[in-house]
Amino acid sequence: MNRRSFLRTGLGGALFLGTVSVTAGLSGCATTPTGRLGAVETRMDARYQFQFLTADDIDLFEALLPAILGSAIPEQPQHRRMAIAGTVERIDAGIHKFGPANQKELRQLFDLLNFGFTRITIARVWSPWPNVTTKQANAFLDRWRSSSIGLFNNGYMALTKISNVAFYGYPENWHLSGYPGPPEWAVKALPQFRNA
Repeated sequence: MNRRSFLRTGLGGALFLGTVSVTAGLSGCATTPTGRLGAVETRMDARYQFQFLTADDIDLFEALLPAILGSAIPEQPQHRRMAIAGTVERIDAGIHKFGPANQKELRQLFDLLNFGFTRITIARVWSPWPNVTTKQANAFLDRWRSSSIGLFNNGYMALTKISNVAFYGYPENWHLSGYPGPPEWAVKALPQFRNA
């Protein structure tokens, strides 16, 4: 691929995502952060205030996380729900700290995946995200990972990196990746490791 076709592809992808995001907003897709969710109707911590993710985004990640994280998620249903819910909250908290440009790109990606027409035509996911099985989520992720379209590859990398950082970056999950935690000297020397 030469420089001109690379730039054309990038510009075309940006225009496409922008169009989908605007269309999704005009068609009624929620783009307002969810805020607080009641613990009764969800698995989320009722004290947590969502600052970026919408209710549709939460459904998206609840469908994708079992496929992305695989056997790292506990099998016992209650522990599984808690692990997924905690990871979704950390995804939201992480994205909230991103700069506006990155947030805008992620909003466009999430709108693309949440808008029914593009979810079916571009992602080839027929069911709404709450009804998607782990097998279907895996198939979607495999298609985007191995796609010859760079926009899909980038979407795959964004979804998986955000999810993996939110899950494996949590101290209680360090052991699952073989990370023993920060060295003792760093804990003693650096204030960010000390519990307040």
